Amino acid sequence: MAGAEGEGHLFDHLLELRSRILRGIVGLGVALAALLPFANKLYARLSQPLVDKLPEGAHLIAVEVASPFFAPLKLAFFAAVVLSMPWLLYQAWAFVAPGLYKREKRLALPLLASSLVLFYAGCAFAFFIVLPSVFGFLTMVTPEGVAMMTDINAYLDFVLVIFLAFGLSFELPVALVILVLMGWVTPAQLKEARGYAIVGIFILAAIITPPDVVSQLMLAIPMCLLYEAGILAARLLAPRGAATGDSGQA
Repeated sequence: MAGAEGEGHLFDHLLELRSRILRGIVGLGVALAALLPFANKLYARLSQPLVDKLPEGAHLIAVEVASPFFAPLKLAFFAAVVLSMPWLLYQAWAFVAPGLYKREKRLALPLLASSLVLFYAGCAFAFFIVLPSVFGFLTMVTPEGVAMMTDINAYLDFVLVIFLAFGLSFELPVALVILVLMGWVTPAQLKEARGYAIVGIFILAAIITPPDVVSQLMLAIPMCLLYEAGILAARLLAPRGAATGDSGQA
């Protein structure tokens, strides 16, 4: 009897999961359908940071025959995912929320909202600050006699990697708070490990950014500041013993 009841609950959970996934897909589809008519305009806006830095007469090129079609389509899909992210996160939250305690719900909502805002902030920082600086540097160091005309697919892949790198890197404070709330580290330990963290941040920035000093510094410096912000947030949200670094042992 208990086994049948357990199977019934599992079946209900699977139905709820399917419902949430379908709702998320529908929301993503609606966002994609709304953005598709503007795919070419989106790509033109996205390419502006590079176009503004190119020498007079230079422009982006399409090496592959189908690139003028698929590159804007890929960008529209990425933009649809970013645009529908609040809806997708809400579906995930609605699925897991019934199984959470009150305190977990009270902490999870601010963390979800903060992670979303920080991801958007990272993408905005990359587009408005990083990309113009990076392209200005790259066009400046282009050897004389070399025409800088980038393929539209290669440019899109480059920019999307930058967006993901900065968007995910800006999640650092949320990640630190989660680690503290789970009891894996304390704010005091994070503070003591600051030197190692800074070295790790610069190594990570060198790996995930293009091979130029400008973009590496523009990722590493904000991450160092976000690391400090994560420590402060962890102190505010962590249980009293964890915030003070007290393990409760004599």
